Amino acid sequence: MATHHTLIPLHLSGNTSDEQKERLLEILNESVQEGFQTAVAQLDLERARAVLEAEKILRAEVSAFLLEAIGRHTVSDKYRDEQVPSDRSYPPAYRVRPVEAQVTELRKIFPALGACMEKIARRSLPDGAENWFAIPRWQAVADTYNEAVAMALEAIGAKRKFQNRVGSKTGPSFLRQGERSKLAASIHEDQQVGNDLLVVPLQMGIRHRGCSARRARVRLEGNEYALGAFEVACLLLTHPERLSSDDALMMDCSGDEYSVRGDYTFDRVPLFDFDISGVEFSIFYEDRSRNLWGTPTGFLYKMV
Repeated sequence: MATHHTLIPLHLSGNTSDEQKERLLEILNESVQEGFQTAVAQLDLERARAVLEAEKILRAEVSAFLLEAIGRHTVSDKYRDEQVPSDRSYPPAYRVRPVEAQVTELRKIFPALGACMEKIARRSLPDGAENWFAIPRWQAVADTYNEAVAMALEAIGAKRKFQNRVGSKTGPSFLRQGERSKLAASIHEDQQVGNDLLVVPLQMGIRHRGCSARRARVRLEGNEYALGAFEVACLLLTHPERLSSDDALMMDCSGDEYSVRGDYTFDRVPLFDFDISGVEFSIFYEDRSRNLWGTPTGFLYKMV
């Protein structure tokens, strides 16, 4: 059985700096003083007495309001116009398999895969995650990330109807991992050292549906990162039902960056979708939003 304590987030950019704390304290103190002066000017003796009698409730309400106000401003306004309403969801047939079953399937596809800490999936989930998933380290599959992506795409094609719209253009001049996703992967590897298969908490795209790739990136929580093409391909190998109908929420791979001309101008993202030809692997502009897709993401937490 999973434990019920909340896992502590592990923020990719580190904790707040002393300079940030001082500036925040300055801003909040000034705001409280301004609000205090305005409120007190409107009170008479009896109303002030009533407020003081409600001291405990007042403290709690002010604290809750402060947390809510700060929370509303932690998501950047950048690219806000690149977000559209979406009611796309997962196909009814989609179900998350036990991690042990995922590991068995991945070892069939990539026989060289070694150890995995399956018991991690007994823990409670970090906020934002939907379930636990097993994903291989790409280094346990191939010599380079790009070769690992090509192998995962080939494996999908061997199991179901599949169209690779970018063909062989998956080399390093076309496709690369984003820095945030690379850092997250290295942290998972350090936490589960010696294991070829990593057990990670993920959500499959609905959290950022309707967002462009770059809007999704600025919406990420401090401990959240977008998945790349290799990770999403592996998820489709263990959960083919995730893309099994043309009205399913498609999956962009915002953890990766793509250059359509292979000239290192990385302004596209890889994308998995579904139509009558089966699963498709293609690319799209990072600044375009549609209601059809969402960004799968993972979450880091402190392992104790």
